[in-house]
Amino acid sequence: MTTDVPRLRPLPLQCQAMLAICSDLDETPDRRVYAEIARFLNTAQTTAMGQGVDLEVGNTIYFDMPPGQFAYWNTDDAGREMVRSLIRSGHVDCLHSFGDLATTREHAKRAIDELSRHDCRLECWVDHASAPTNVGADIMHGSGDVPGSPAYHTDLTCDFGIRFVWRGRVTSVIGQDRPPSWRGVFTIRHPVASTRTIAKEFAKHILARRGNNKYAMHGPNEILRPVTLRDGQPAYEFIRCNPYWGRVDGADTAAGLAEVLTPRFLNRLTQRQGVCILYTHLGKVRDPAKPFDKPTVDVLRHLADMAHRGEILVTTTRRALGFCLARRQIRFQSDCAEGCCTIRIATRNGTMHHGPSDLDGLTFYVDDPGRTRLFIDNAEVPNLLRHPPDSSGRRSVSLPWRRLVFPGL
Repeated sequence: MTTDVPRLRPLPLQCQAMLAICSDLDETPDRRVYAEIARFLNTAQTTAMGQGVDLEVGNTIYFDMPPGQFAYWNTDDAGREMVRSLIRSGHVDCLHSFGDLATTREHAKRAIDELSRHDCRLECWVDHASAPTNVGADIMHGSGDVPGSPAYHTDLTCDFGIRFVWRGRVTSVIGQDRPPSWRGVFTIRHPVASTRTIAKEFAKHILARRGNNKYAMHGPNEILRPVTLRDGQPAYEFIRCNPYWGRVDGADTAAGLAEVLTPRFLNRLTQRQGVCILYTHLGKVRDPAKPFDKPTVDVLRHLADMAHRGEILVTTTRRALGFCLARRQIRFQSDCAEGCCTIRIATRNGTMHHGPSDLDGLTFYVDDPGRTRLFIDNAEVPNLLRHPPDSSGRRSVSLPWRRLVFPGL
């Protein structure tokens, strides 16, 4: 089926789902493990786990932590330069609080000054455990956005560039930006535990519909929502997903990934044509010499196969959120006559505030891709991609998805 008027496709390119593996770096032993995980996920290089899977996966960073855990101030100069290189390339894309030992505004200011001095910018914030600088009040018990508290910092961090915040909300529902559905969580191997997990998720959905603020995001099942922090700063809050049958905070380690990122989960995600920001801790490893064991490597290779076939777009948390926000906010005009179509997008209208890559992968269903032109702020897109019919039977045109360039480590 085709349409005379161009329509915006919910997902990038011709993929059937979009997935970001959003890994908190908790308990990562050292910079070698941090780097080896990044190389395996983002390159085809030879690693301790074999050839890398050549995906696009980000990571998190914090600053003030106890000894024995990888953190910006805990590592050496080489480790700090590695982190800065990964931030600049987009492969470290989230601040995971300022760390357990960051208890004052001065700790936050020191970290922000360090990043700014090295031209490193981050736009995503992920609360960590019970860190004082957390910005979530109801789940994560932080005071980072409370003026007058010792750990208050969000005036600084939002001015630094933080736009997206995670405040502890995790769902079992597979596929966000789709209607809520609890299918895919139940497993016959664990009927009681998986039914209990579904019941908890359903209860959160009911509470959300009754106006409960803590579980409000579980109602519409949207990947992000606009919020106002307690100091009045505007931000976008996002929800993460852990579809593990046992509970939303289970199997959230490197070894546990094999029980979460299963073919069954990925098939359900593509069937739902949803978006997923996956909750995990890939630095929690059994063997630092070989961070991922065979079952975890196997599920990542299966994901890579689906990604390389174009079924799932795998990207970083920041890029997934940027696309979802742009997709929601985009406004366009079209002029279609006699089989030809011109689409015009204006980003300088005062309502959109997106980075240069946020429109990457943006896709329009059109009647005739070969006779379609696309303009952004009056400049024609020279390398427009033109697609045959996807699973909906409709043809389309897309802005290219420019992959991040992984730095040499």
